[in-house]
Amino acid sequence: MIQDPPQAPPVLAPPVRSPEGIRPAARAGLTALQAVVVGKNSQVRRAFAALLAGGHVLLEDLPGVGKTTLAKGLSRILGGSFQRVQGTNDLLPSDLLGVHLWDAKDQAFRFQPGPVFCQVLLLDELNRIGPKTQSAMLEAMVEGQVTLDRSTHRLPDPFFVIATQNPLDHAGTFPLPESQLDRFSCSLHLGYPDREAERRILKGEAGSERLDGLHPALDLEGWRQARAAVRAVRIAEAVMDYAERMVDRIRTGGGFCSTRAVKHWLGLAQAEAWLDGRDFITPDDLQATLADTMAHRGSLDDRRLNRTDRRDQLARLVKELPVGWAG
Repeated sequence: MIQDPPQAPPVLAPPVRSPEGIRPAARAGLTALQAVVVGKNSQVRRAFAALLAGGHVLLEDLPGVGKTTLAKGLSRILGGSFQRVQGTNDLLPSDLLGVHLWDAKDQAFRFQPGPVFCQVLLLDELNRIGPKTQSAMLEAMVEGQVTLDRSTHRLPDPFFVIATQNPLDHAGTFPLPESQLDRFSCSLHLGYPDREAERRILKGEAGSERLDGLHPALDLEGWRQARAAVRAVRIAEAVMDYAERMVDRIRTGGGFCSTRAVKHWLGLAQAEAWLDGRDFITPDDLQATLADTMAHRGSLDDRRLNRTDRRDQLARLVKELPVGWAG
C-alpha cells in the first residue's frame, strides 16, 4: 500500500450556524474548486452535489486528467482529514480498515485505525484492488462504520469516498461487482481539458499547483447542517411518480436499478436543487442527474455495454418518457 504521509487538517472556517449563511458559503466553496479544476464545471458541481447528498463518487478515466486534484480539492473545501490509498492487487482489508494490535504494556489488544478513518478517502485505481479487499469497503460506504473482531467503530462524520477506476482493458484490473458499484451515488468522466483550460494548467494558473489556495468553506458542523438542509428539500408526489415510472422503465428494459440507486438519484437531485436556491426538486433535476447516477450500474442482460452506450440509452429514456401523468 502506498499512502500519503499524515497531514494536519487545515484550519477550519469560522462557524456558520444560520441557515441563510450555509448555502452561500457552500456555493463559494464550489466556485473556488471550479477555479482550480478548470474546464470541468459540470463534473465538479456533480461531485460537490454528491458530497452534499452524503454519497460517494466513482471517477472513471485515464490517468493524469485531474481526478486526484478534484479529490484533494474537495477535501480542502470540506476542511477535514484526507487519506489516499493506492490500489494494488496485494492490498489487504486490514490495510484499509485497520487492525487490532497486542499492547504488551496493557496486556490487551488495541485497535489501530486504518486510512478509512478520515473525512475524505481517495481510493486510487480501485479496480486494481482484489475482490476481498473491495468487499471490505461495503459496510463503511453504506453504514459509516467498520466492524472488526466483533467490535464496531464509527467513521468520522461527514465521510466521503472518491474512487478512481482505470478502463477495464488495462492490465491488472478486476471488474467491480454490482454490490460495489451500487455504493457509489454517481460516476463521472472528466476527460481531457479543452485547450484554454489546459493552457491555464500548464502555466500554473490552475490545477494541483493551486490547491494550497483552497480553504474550508464551512466547519464540519456546518457541513452536517448543509447535508440536513439537502435532505429536507421537498419531493412532490407528482415528481416522485415520475421518478418511479422512470425506474420501472429501466428495470423492465433489463437494467439494474436498486432501491439504493433510486435514493442516490433523489439525493443528487435534492443537492442540485439546494445549490440552485430551491427547497423543492423538479423533473429537470431528475433528468439532469439520471445518467450520472445510473450509468455505472450497468445492464443485467449485457454487462459488456460501455458507459457511453449506457448514457445514450438513459438519454433516450428521458426523451421518451413523458413528465406528465401519461406513459
